[in-house]
Amino acid sequence: MFLWGTATAAYQIEGAVTEDGRGVSIWDTFAHEPGRTRDGHTGDVACDHYHRWREDVALMSGLGVNAYRFSIAWPRVQPLGARPANAKGLDFYERLVDALLEAGIQPVPTLFHWDLPQALQDRGGWLNREISEMFAEYAATVAHRLADRVPLWITLNEPFVHMAFGYAMGVHAPGEALLTGALPAAHHQLLAHGLAVRALRAAGVAQVAITNNCTPVWPASQREPDLRAAEAYDILHNRLFNDPILLGKYPDLSAYVPTLDVVRDGDLDVIATPLDALGVNYYNPTRIAAPTSGGLPFADAGITGYPTTAFGWPIVPDGLRELLTGLKARYGAALPPILITENGCSNDDTVTVDDQARIAFLESHIAAMRQAMEEGVDVRGYFVWSLLDNFEWAEGYHQRFGLVHVDFATQRRTPKASYAWLKGFLERQNTDT
Repeated sequence: MFLWGTATAAYQIEGAVTEDGRGVSIWDTFAHEPGRTRDGHTGDVACDHYHRWREDVALMSGLGVNAYRFSIAWPRVQPLGARPANAKGLDFYERLVDALLEAGIQPVPTLFHWDLPQALQDRGGWLNREISEMFAEYAATVAHRLADRVPLWITLNEPFVHMAFGYAMGVHAPGEALLTGALPAAHHQLLAHGLAVRALRAAGVAQVAITNNCTPVWPASQREPDLRAAEAYDILHNRLFNDPILLGKYPDLSAYVPTLDVVRDGDLDVIATPLDALGVNYYNPTRIAAPTSGGLPFADAGITGYPTTAFGWPIVPDGLRELLTGLKARYGAALPPILITENGCSNDDTVTVDDQARIAFLESHIAAMRQAMEEGVDVRGYFVWSLLDNFEWAEGYHQRFGLVHVDFATQRRTPKASYAWLKGFLERQNTDT
């Protein structure tokens, strides 16, 4: 069965950050520090999904999706990032899972979508190897409660983005600006993934995936410096996170960054524990030029000549086809089936719900995915980001990705035109099959 779904993340929608024993996350801390988020917005209330989850499940049921990718908040399950588990936190996710199943929607939980317990950040966060083992224990805790009803699990969401924005550049929580000093956070996240895969399987989970944010990398020109810069960026953004999982080895980093001296014997065997699917988040390609000064071995050259989202991201549907066929060409038989775990766009639809631009975005990207499938790529699912307008990290409530408009003052949900379009599209898929 092909999975057609929507996706969300806990800190972006749940709210209720102090209720029922939930602990503090790094995003709670970060968002409350002056100047960290646009207009000082926080996820304290967000979409109030913690209280309105029944309404949101009903929206998904009305939409006609057969899957829902959501994330489980580690600090809601383990307030301090370790035993004991918070029973009320687990109870919440159990209620959500049971309601989804009753509605005929497959739950697809992600165990980590950037909301690390603050208590673990106080111990070094993902720079601390110990956190990897603690993540595996957390994964087992959740799986022991839900594995009998949830066949497919995702370990991490976008470890590249969490490392780069959270530890290298400091624009996301935890706000560290370490540049290449952030690389241990890459390895420890990947190690956590591998350990969690093994813990989930031991707990009876049938299928496990990871979600990586991937981008086609375009050199700014065919000049050798730009080609080298594009290769460096491809290694850092894509291959650093795909190669260890799929090939059991890191790409050669020696020409660009210091060696990963945190890697121990046996780590890569753990990281390369076989997967059932690779989750791929796609938003746009990246155009790279040679650097004009010292520092990183590449520079973002920007992409022009395409329409853009409200975020300013270029809309390049064929980039998704290019990405998928490129993954197949690079990894061959090592590439498991692919799930498009996020694809969507932000629009300036604060007031209007007639989001025709989002309809065009989704229609063109689904067509690109199907073209890749015709070219031999094994794609098993497509999840729209996002079900709801929500807290968009450092942008606060200024970027709206939802199929459903949320009035954050009243929490009123209003399906947009894109919701109606996708509902009709899914009805046609069911008729055709």
